Formats: sequence, C-alpha cells, structure tokens
Amino acid sequence: MTTHAPQALQSVTLPASLDEAVAALEAMPAAVPVAGGTDLMAAVNKGLLRPSGLVGLGRISELRGWHYQDGHALLGAGLTHARMGRPDFAALIPALAASARAAGPPQIRNAGTLGGNIATSAPTGDALPVLAALEAELVVAGPGGARREVPVSHLLAGREMLAPAELIGFVRVPLLHAPQVFLKATGRTGPGRATASVAIVLDPARRGVRCAVGAIAPMPLRPLEAERWIASLIDWDGERGLAPDALAAFGEYVAAACIPDHAPPADGSEAPPLSPAVLHLRRTVAALARRALGRALS
Repeated sequence: MTTHAPQALQSVTLPASLDEAVAALEAMPAAVPVAGGTDLMAAVNKGLLRPSGLVGLGRISELRGWHYQDGHALLGAGLTHARMGRPDFAALIPALAASARAAGPPQIRNAGTLGGNIATSAPTGDALPVLAALEAELVVAGPGGARREVPVSHLLAGREMLAPAELIGFVRVPLLHAPQVFLKATGRTGPGRATASVAIVLDPARRGVRCAVGAIAPMPLRPLEAERWIASLIDWDGERGLAPDALAAFGEYVAAACIPDHAPPADGSEAPPLSPAVLHLRRTVAALARRALGRALS
C-alpha cells in the first residue's frame, strides 16, 4: 500500500460476504481492500498509491452491525463512526462512542469505519486508545474460512501483522458495564486530529483502572504502573471518589510515564531539558488523564 508505481486500476470487485472478500484478495494479491476510503482515497489523490485493483467491502452486511457473544460485543469492522456515535451504541460502549463522535467532520464520520481505523493504525486514530484500554481483540478472517484472534495491541505495536489475503472481520470488546471516558485535545477549534487523547475504563469486577494515551506515539501507550497505583487508592465498595490531589497526581504520573525526561548521557553529565513543546504536550496529557478519571469516578 505504499507503492509509488504509476499503475492503472484494473478491476473493482464487490463481494457479498467476508469469505468472498478474502477469496478475491487471494486471487488478486495486488488488490487493496476498501471500506470508507477516508485514508485510502486520500493516498490515491496524493499520488502515493496506485492500486491495480480494489476489493470493496461496502456490500458485506455482516460487517456493518454487532451482536453479543459470551459477555462481549462482537463489532463488525464495517461499522462507521457515525453509527457508533448513536445513543444505543453509546449505552453499550460509551468511550468508543465518544471517540467516534470526535472522529472528525460529518463526511468523515459517515464514511470512516472501525476496521479502517485499526488497519490504517494512524497515531491520531481516535478509536485506538479506547480499544487499547478495553483490551479488545480482533477476529481476523483468512483463506479457506480460517479465523484467528489477535489482541488489538499486538497489531498496533507491530508484534503481529495481517498476512496476505487476511482481513479484519470483527472486533471483540468486553462489556464491562462500568464508566468509560474518552477525551482528546486538538490543535484547532472543532473536530480535528488529536494532538493527544486519553481513554479511561473502569473495571470494577477486577478492581482495576485501564488507561491508554493516544496520538503522542506511533501506537497507544498504557501507563501500567500508574493504573495499578490509582486503582489501589479507590474505594471500590464505597463512593469510588478520589481527592483532587490524587487525581492531579495520577495525571502527572500518566504524563511522565508516557513522555519521560531525557536519559542522562553516558558521560555522567546532566540530561538536557525537554523542549517547551514537549513540556506543553506533557501538561496536556496530564490534564486529559486527570479530567477523564475524574469524570469516570463521578
């Protein structure tokens, strides 16, 4: 998908099922799958991509809805941001719905899909920190009806990759029935690309707090020590409230873990200070984490 070869488009295939789409990609290894096309067509328009064929996923109805399975929601990869932003979905997975509503202007939300957000893996993808905090898993479809499950964090970190002719079919998300919050900061007024984002998910059954920070690194970051520390301070059997000082300390803990100070040089001299821009980003992450946890606990 990064070729600059000036190839002409040869064919467009419109399969009606997930297995048909996999078979089409297997038959045409140079073809590219397309759903909403918000990133793909931008690359084509810029001359960065000249696919020899397209496999359109828009007619595969099984990818556009969701169903329940063993305490999880199995979300079709073709769910659009606009669909995930509706009240019925928000009642199911609030943080994912909030990220979908923040994904950009209406034309992007109406076209962009959950699976496309994951496959593109852009650092600013709004759904990615939420999926990381939820510890979601992907159901990947392969040739011959094969299915395998991959933790979303493994794919985003590059630990596991999609093989040729594989497609993200579904996203398995645990239904925690607990508060979830997604917040992001942008560089301009209104919907836009995040400069930093934070997802907070409470897990009362495990007495845990899950936090993921997006947009500041190639993949979402999980400050695990900060999660464990703040979870130990919460009265899970009581009001679940925290003092403002504890919330502020959590924000600073998260920010320092995700944007650490420079390591000291090998010669023993003092480490250089962080630049003003990086310090501003760290303060932004701290504020987002503090506010997100405060809202979740309230």
